[in-house]
Amino acid sequence: WLWFERSARHAGDDPDIHFLTDLRGVGALEVNVLQRQTDVSIAKSLREGFGLIVSESLWKSVPVVGGDVTGIRIQIKDGRHGYLVSSVRECADRTIQLLRDPAKRKTMGKAGRERVRKNFLITRYLREYLRIFSDLKAAG
Repeated sequence: WLWFERSARHAGDDPDIHFLTDLRGVGALEVNVLQRQTDVSIAKSLREGFGLIVSESLWKSVPVVGGDVTGIRIQIKDGRHGYLVSSVRECADRTIQLLRDPAKRKTMGKAGRERVRKNFLITRYLREYLRIFSDLKAAG
């Protein structure tokens, strides 16, 4: 919360900076709408487990510029579903690159959605369990 307060003070009255929190009435529905309307998602974490924002964005066909850390690296293949970056400067450069190239955004977005569909949806695990049971039945 301390970082939020510091950031809000630093932003001041800048009309281009918006802090969206559940304290200001931004819930799951609003977040879903915003994610679907964005061109590029940024997940510039210094440490991250499996951050859902990455998979949520990819599922919505939005490429992600993310920190080159374990949980994000699991979800994004650099240059295919978005970009993995190590610095703020690189993050800005890659984001601008994607904003200027709608065709690349679309290609990465489609690839990202397919990656989530194949690797991270619960249906993948259901399919694997059914295959195991089928194999066990055939062997027995």
